[in-house]
Amino acid sequence: MSDVNYGQKWTIYWSDYMNDAYIYGSEVAFHAKDDVEIKNNLMPAGSVIKAWYSKTNYQSQRIEPTLPIIDGEGEYVLSINMESDIDDGVWVRLIFYDRYNEKIDQMIIRSREARFRCPMATYSYCMQLINGGSSYLRFHSAVIQEVFDGSEKNS
Repeated sequence: MSDVNYGQKWTIYWSDYMNDAYIYGSEVAFHAKDDVEIKNNLMPAGSVIKAWYSKTNYQSQRIEPTLPIIDGEGEYVLSINMESDIDDGVWVRLIFYDRYNEKIDQMIIRSREARFRCPMATYSYCMQLINGGSSYLRFHSAVIQEVFDGSEKNS
């Protein structure tokens, strides 16, 4: 069995910018940079609660990229620090796009931590919190960290 080493780490927070958040009927409280509380008893399952992007068009979206640039050669661990009123009541969807902004793959993560690789042709990606039936969420942060096994060389 090979050793696992960790490389660069990025922490993603919920910004107070609400354009990419489900706010219809939601009560949102920003307690701190790493403590956002959302309540919505009527939010349909499958709704995107919040989205983050690695590449944006500032002129049309008026938001800046909030995800790190990653590539198809690496492996990563995604850790989500949040609580919800239902176990597995909030999922994470990663959507990968090519250089023409065409979707090339996606994955749904139903646990609080998962390892993933993006497709080699990935040019940008999006991370979304998806409602899996929850009506309460307290989000703290998401962490993306590089993973190296013993066969790879760390620089």
